[in-house]
Amino acid sequence: MAKRSPQDVLKRVRRIAAVNGWSVAVFAGLSTLFSLLTGAAGGAAVGLMVTLGGVMELRGRRMLGRRLPDGMSWLVRGQWVVLGTVWVYAVSRLASFDPELAMGNMTADMERLLAESGIMMSDVLPLVKIAFYTMYITVLLVTLIYQGGLALYYHSHTAEVTEALRTTPPTVSLTE
Repeated sequence: MAKRSPQDVLKRVRRIAAVNGWSVAVFAGLSTLFSLLTGAAGGAAVGLMVTLGGVMELRGRRMLGRRLPDGMSWLVRGQWVVLGTVWVYAVSRLASFDPELAMGNMTADMERLLAESGIMMSDVLPLVKIAFYTMYITVLLVTLIYQGGLALYYHSHTAEVTEALRTTPPTVSLTE
């Protein structure tokens, strides 16, 4: 496989930053609004921090379009903000599993359906606990792989992007 030119690396980094930054900012921004509307202050705080990470990535992309190599550090920091926020949230959730609260959310219809199926309430709690821990551990791993991997990708291409910014003539558009 042929090595990519620094200009190609720059275009690719900017394209990835646009897609990821907008995706994170829009999704987290909408989640923040939903949390505010439902009165979930904790969810709103998490959503706001993740939105900030997406906005940081978009700012870094714009900086690269203006030939400012510091944009790469903004791309990396944006990933760390998202990763750190999700990890703090998920770990705090893992540490706060409450069996009574989990079972307290069971409706009368659900309890009736379980009883008709021959399933005892005491059999449900271990399954709920496994699902709870599996979900948050999966969130931790996916975020580590995706955001951590993207931070490493941006960091590892900083020299090439800096070279592209230095050697690309000012008449060439970097705003693609």
